Amino acid sequence: MNTESSLSVVLAGGGTAGHISPLLAIANAVREARPDVRLLAVGTPGGMEARLVPAAGVDLVTISRVPFPRRPSLDLLRLPGRLAGAVKQAGVILEDAKADVLVGVGGYVCTPMYLAARRRKIPIVIHEANTRPGLANRVGALLGGHVAVAFAATRLGASRHVGMPMRKEISGLDRTVARTAARAALGLDPDRPALIVTGGSSGAQSINRTMAASVGLLAEAGIQTLHITGRGKAVHDADGKPLSAPGYQQREYVDGMEAVYAAADLLLARSGAATVCEVAAVGVPAVFVPLPVGNGEQALNAAGLVEAGGALLVEDSSFSPGWISEHVIPLLQDPGRLARMAASAEKLGIRNADRSMAELVLDAAAPFKEEPVKPVKRVKHGRKR
Repeated sequence: MNTESSLSVVLAGGGTAGHISPLLAIANAVREARPDVRLLAVGTPGGMEARLVPAAGVDLVTISRVPFPRRPSLDLLRLPGRLAGAVKQAGVILEDAKADVLVGVGGYVCTPMYLAARRRKIPIVIHEANTRPGLANRVGALLGGHVAVAFAATRLGASRHVGMPMRKEISGLDRTVARTAARAALGLDPDRPALIVTGGSSGAQSINRTMAASVGLLAEAGIQTLHITGRGKAVHDADGKPLSAPGYQQREYVDGMEAVYAAADLLLARSGAATVCEVAAVGVPAVFVPLPVGNGEQALNAAGLVEAGGALLVEDSSFSPGWISEHVIPLLQDPGRLARMAASAEKLGIRNADRSMAELVLDAAAPFKEEPVKPVKRVKHGRKR
């Protein structure tokens, strides 16, 4: 346990933006609450955290990546040794940092960090982003971690529903105020209905194919479309030229989703946990096309918002130009329905999850929660001569 006056917080997680974004939001909120805090993030080599975390002003160290094989194999036989090595690395990191508390957001790095923290009786705080918890965070919960979840439907120990920690540019967004500037920045007409489509930073090929076949339908309906294809996934026509149509533009990437949320009348996207929570927080009507692989967590993430009337959901296999014609175009031509969807989304949205997590972290590190108090100078009172 740290014997210095400043608080030492170690944050573990990485691999995807879905882990890194909440980790950085939590780090920033803790720093706001305790300016004297010492922050250290732990990730794995080769993850997105190697670029994103240092760029955000947080120190990063890495430990060996230890994936858990899902079927019998040689990797499964090697698992105990690999895990033991990673736990040893994790322990050295925690001791060198004189950690008062460990915060985990999921990913391969978290299991060895949780085990090392438990051995050293360092408090563990967990944030689970998905409705269906990941293996690492299930381990952390079993080890006695203080658990917070992004979705009320998540079942993970004695959890507290806090929402998704997000960047302040998003959590503080007023779509009405930001709309005009956002549309100008993205090259969108200020008055025409706007559909913005994204498959995330990596793109989604099935969504891109359907959009490529639908641009004519959307243009004929008077709808402008911004299609964010993903890096390296530009969409071309039959002649190999970038796809074009009236009111249609494509970009591989947009830096700052807050502009997208402000500019869109309707967002069409995968239903990753961060996207669902951000859409709800700022009140963006959405169509979700869950990723068709994995354990079905993306459909579960979207379920609450869909049930509340804030979004529509279509299976990847059913997402087609016909579905766009039947569902998306009429929706974009109905401002009243879009407004009702936005209001329904906002009712479920949570904007202060970062601050809630900071409070949980400080509570877990109770002996170091308050700022150091300067000692009062004692004055000896003597009898006047």
